Amino acid sequence: MTDWLVRRFLTGVSTTDPAGRTRYGQFAGMVCIVCNVVLCIAKGMVGFIAGSVSIIADAVNNLSDASSNIVALLGFKLASKPADDEHPYGHGRFEYLASLTVAALVLAVGINLVITSVQKIISPEPTDFGPAVIVVLVLSMAVKSWMALFNGSMGKRISSETLEATAIDSRNDVITSGAVLAAAIVSYFTGFDLDGIAGTVVGAFICWSGFSLVRDAIDPLLGRTPDPALIKHIHDKIMSYPGVLGTHDLMVHDYGPGRQFASAHVEMAGEGDVFASHDLLDNIEQDFLKEGLVMTLHYDPIVTNDPRVSDMRHWISIHIKEIDPRLTIHDLRTVPGPTHTNVFFDCVRPHDLAMTNDELRAAISKIVTSKYPQAICKVTVDNSYVSSQQ
Repeated sequence: MTDWLVRRFLTGVSTTDPAGRTRYGQFAGMVCIVCNVVLCIAKGMVGFIAGSVSIIADAVNNLSDASSNIVALLGFKLASKPADDEHPYGHGRFEYLASLTVAALVLAVGINLVITSVQKIISPEPTDFGPAVIVVLVLSMAVKSWMALFNGSMGKRISSETLEATAIDSRNDVITSGAVLAAAIVSYFTGFDLDGIAGTVVGAFICWSGFSLVRDAIDPLLGRTPDPALIKHIHDKIMSYPGVLGTHDLMVHDYGPGRQFASAHVEMAGEGDVFASHDLLDNIEQDFLKEGLVMTLHYDPIVTNDPRVSDMRHWISIHIKEIDPRLTIHDLRTVPGPTHTNVFFDCVRPHDLAMTNDELRAAISKIVTSKYPQAICKVTVDNSYVSSQQ
């Protein structure tokens, strides 16, 4: 069904450029608004006639879902705005803000449902469970199951956290309606009214889901770790060029889906032609730009014609892993003197290393001087911005 809708209404629309993503997001939002409004009206009428707080709450939940879809529509629209003087990186993070708003609405619905259901447990009122209740709940579960699949599929097509959050919300609605239906059937055959209890359980589940969605929506706004697959792709692509000896200090900045900027240091032979090295880095940057990633590369010259420096770099790289196997070094150079040799290098530490920077420097110096007694280490401690191992 999703593929048919895409072929019918979105043929030829790109899923990668901002305009195409906006079209996909707005189309998904309109489909969901229509479905949620129809369900809200149907459930509201049946719930009012039956006097069921859980069904009425479920109807309000659908109305909230429609509001969430409107928020998502606005998010896609605002995110598609081009860069301006005040926002040179564009407005892509509006989509993340839309995800956060949708998550907050889900949480609010859950809290309201718990309050209403507890009130009915304290002050019970008779509930008329009949065939109409069962029909509307089964219909709701069928529609919401399809909406969960539809939004999940569309979210994956355009890598949209907003649509993926909407898919999870639709899945929650299936569980909500299922719980209400089960309570209605048990109440009908036993005469024991479970309406308030069912509403409380469902509301608690929605609250838990809402907290999870809020957490997931906040992560990209705070600046989460990039996708490991993207990190590996960037590393492997840089290393695939002739003359590249290593890469480190990778940083990836996310300004919204499809709006990522990155920077990295690239190690190349210091004895080579500096203009040729600069030209190669320009070519690498342009190749990344063709993929939609704005990349800035820094040239790090490495001494390759001094075997003593190469041996020292290799030995230190291996033996600092005695401290922690995740430690790496780069940019090693030496300044020999008559009584000692200054050894300069950077060390990348994992965030959870149980040592201070000074303790780490002291431990590294102890290891290095065990092999090179005249060495005085000048260590710059770096933090990884992509993972424990770059």
